[in-house]
Formats: sequence, structure tokens, C-alpha cells
Amino acid sequence: MQADKTTIDPKEVAKFEAMAAEWWDLNGKFKPLHMMNPCRLGYITNQIAKQFDRDLTAKKPFEGLRLLDIGCGGGLLSEPMARLGATVVGADAAQGNIPVAQVHADKEGLEIDYRHTTAEALAEAGEQFDVVLNMEVVEHVADPQAYINACHQLLESGGIMLCSTLNRNMKSYAMAIIGAEHIMRWLPKGTHEWDKFITPDELVELIKRAGLTPIDRTGFVFNPLSWSWSLSDRDLSVNYATASVKP
Repeated sequence: MQADKTTIDPKEVAKFEAMAAEWWDLNGKFKPLHMMNPCRLGYITNQIAKQFDRDLTAKKPFEGLRLLDIGCGGGLLSEPMARLGATVVGADAAQGNIPVAQVHADKEGLEIDYRHTTAEALAEAGEQFDVVLNMEVVEHVADPQAYINACHQLLESGGIMLCSTLNRNMKSYAMAIIGAEHIMRWLPKGTHEWDKFITPDELVELIKRAGLTPIDRTGFVFNPLSWSWSLSDRDLSVNYATASVKP
């Protein structure tokens, strides 16, 4: 299925196409995501387990759940979700990401349905999911409200959406753009556009307008001394995530 152009920003897609081959390089351009991934996964798995009353100590706690990883990239979240037993569809508007993700999943012996498509196209096709992972995507789309609306359509009643993005303030500019792109050079210059960052209140408003009910917001906090990430219910100043459910 070809990518619907409703909310995707071709300029943003091109940025990630150019980096596609580096998704699984721990020291490459996606090093920040690899560093953050354990923290993200902890948040995601706990929220899903709470929503569906699942025991995370079970062998495959998410068995029977259908999950969409929208903006899946190389599969950094799709793969652990598949290991936890979920039936996973990984979707990305950047076509070059799909073969990278598929080859890696095949090597790991994981069955993941990777597709070059968009949230809008999946919604139009009538696809439904128990879980939508919408992580670090909303700040890259052309129309955030239309995009969140599509994510709402994709959820079954009682389903949960996990959405993460970057707050918009001077601290996020200093850390995500000056620090990550210009000083540390973890990412190519221009990967992020500060004016596309979204404050927690703005994101909650987008979620409510789409018809979802917000149930949580949590910060992902980087400690430069320990070189590690942690969750915070107080510090949402840079990276943060929300959980919302479909009534």
C-alpha cells in the first residue's frame, strides 16, 4: 500500500529515509533512541498491562492483543512487542525503513507485519487495534490533529494509545537541537524543528478533540551524569509521553 499524503510531511520523511540503514547501529544516528528505548519500553509495557490487566511476568503477556507501531522505523519497539506476544503491524511513511525492519525481524525469528503506509490509509481501510504506539511521530507530521484523529479511528473501543513527543520550550531547544544535533552530533542537523514541538497541554487537547480520554502523562528524563534515562511524573520539560484510551 502506498503512503497516503494526508498528514505526512515529505520533507520529514526524506530525513528518515536518508538514515534508514542505521536503525540498528547502536552508535549511529539513532543512538539517542537506543539509549532511551528501555525507559520507553518500561512505560509502554506498564500502561498496556494496566489497561488490559496483564501479568508482565507471564511468558507472553500481550498474547491476543493486536498492536500498531505507527512510524515504526527499523522496528525498535515492534520487535519487543512481538516478543511479548502481541500481533504487531509496523507502519512507516518512509519506504526505506520497511526492508531494514523486515530483514532484522527475520533474523530474530519474529513475525511482524511491516507496511509502507500511514495512519490515515490504515484507518480508511478499516483496520482496528487494541494498542497504538505513536512514539516520536506527531512532531513530524503536517497536521497533528488530523493525524491523532486517524489514530483514534484505528483503536478498538477500550483500546489504548501511547504517544510521546518533545515539549516546546527553551530547555527542549537546548537539549534536543543544540545538544543532540550540534554538540553531541547524535542526529543530523535539522532532524528536529523546534516550532513543531508540542507542549503537554497542547497534546492533551489534540487527544481530547479526537475523542480519546487521557489517563496519564509522564516525562522521560535524561541524566547526563549517569548517562541514563528515567521516568518522572513531574518533569515533562523535554521528552514526555501520554496514555489515552478510547471509550
